[in-house]
Amino acid sequence: MASHKNCAGITRRDCLQLGLGALLGGGLVHALRQRARADSGKVIEPVAKSCILIWQDGGPSHYETFDPKPGAPQEFRGQFSAIQTRLPGVQFSQHMKRLAAIADKLAVVRSIRHDQGNHGAGNHYMMTGAPPRIPVGCGAFVSFHPSLGSATAHERGAPAGLPAYFSMPDMSRSGGPHFLGAKYAPFIVSDNPNSPDFRVRDVALPRGLTGERFESRRDIRLAVDKLQRINDKAAGDPVASLDEHYEQGYNLMASKEAQAAFDIHREADRVRDGYGRTPFGQRALLARRLVEAGVPFITLYEGGWDHHKDIFDALNKRLPSFEATIAALIEDLDQRGMLDSTLVIALGEFGRTPQVNKDAGRDHWSNAMSVLFAGGKTPGGQAVGATDARGFNAVERVLSPENFASTVYTKLGIDPGKVLYAPNGRPAHLVTDPTPIAELMG
Repeated sequence: MASHKNCAGITRRDCLQLGLGALLGGGLVHALRQRARADSGKVIEPVAKSCILIWQDGGPSHYETFDPKPGAPQEFRGQFSAIQTRLPGVQFSQHMKRLAAIADKLAVVRSIRHDQGNHGAGNHYMMTGAPPRIPVGCGAFVSFHPSLGSATAHERGAPAGLPAYFSMPDMSRSGGPHFLGAKYAPFIVSDNPNSPDFRVRDVALPRGLTGERFESRRDIRLAVDKLQRINDKAAGDPVASLDEHYEQGYNLMASKEAQAAFDIHREADRVRDGYGRTPFGQRALLARRLVEAGVPFITLYEGGWDHHKDIFDALNKRLPSFEATIAALIEDLDQRGMLDSTLVIALGEFGRTPQVNKDAGRDHWSNAMSVLFAGGKTPGGQAVGATDARGFNAVERVLSPENFASTVYTKLGIDPGKVLYAPNGRPAHLVTDPTPIAELMG
């Protein structure tokens, strides 16, 4: 007898087994969830407790970072030279000196590629592991799927007194929770931790507001919350979700754990100097403190990598301190015995064109990019995959954004093939191809 399935892969027999009465009584969403949970109950032991994702918004050049081509013609290889790393036969670009010196502690993937060559679509693909459903513009802020950070917050939960997902100083355009709701949006720390009077908004009481007055204001707001519009906890109610986000902010202000994690002034001067007295350097140090407090996902958002012109002048100024901070973070985690349990990643939405353009810049290029991995028990001392002799295309061990996202999830103990549900009951796999990068798994 033929087996007839609907587009979700559910047969009529499945429906009967799940309970026809429940379906007719309005329990279809629940029944579908139960079936999908039974099909996606894979338990993965985490190897990493936390992830620090360094997001280089705009698309960093693979040429000028981890995949130089010293044998290519001048118009391709550009102005920078290649330097030898600690790994025989593996070279980085000239400004990646400190990372080259600790190449045995990290892995570089040189062969991730995709077909989304604009910022909006490329950002979404790499931040979520899901391609955008419709064409999107270069400057679009799109969200068709939960981000890596939001999904991790949903699956791993929050430590005592702190949110599960932070992004500093901004959120990437596709770094949000989509249908998971505001509860799983990142807590944004826009304040500059390099400032002498650094304090995180919503973690300390506003100046001039006593604890008694603060509690009074909260009581007034709670009274307003008794309105049915606010207290409607139906699935997908955006007001209820937003209310949870406000409650999270209140809890932060009352949290000793949050106060301690954000008190970067407790760090010794030598440690702060080691990370670099720059906004990015001190945010990296703050990320380490959040990891110590048990936060599972932190994004360090660094914009300004869209170098259509004067790329060499720009990177001469930026790369030395930037890569030194990443190296300091990896070394500090290692010295504290935290590197095995903390995954550190650096990437953007794509690479840059192999041929230098007329404005001494490089344009968008999604056929090749480089991604840095360290920690989380990632086997160090390797370059995974390769591009061709001029850096046009990934040609060896070609990998996808799905493979990248699946690697992150698997290391964090999250099944990348798990099914999540939108408020309307529509199922969505975290990643459609839940295959991690084997070389990075150990």
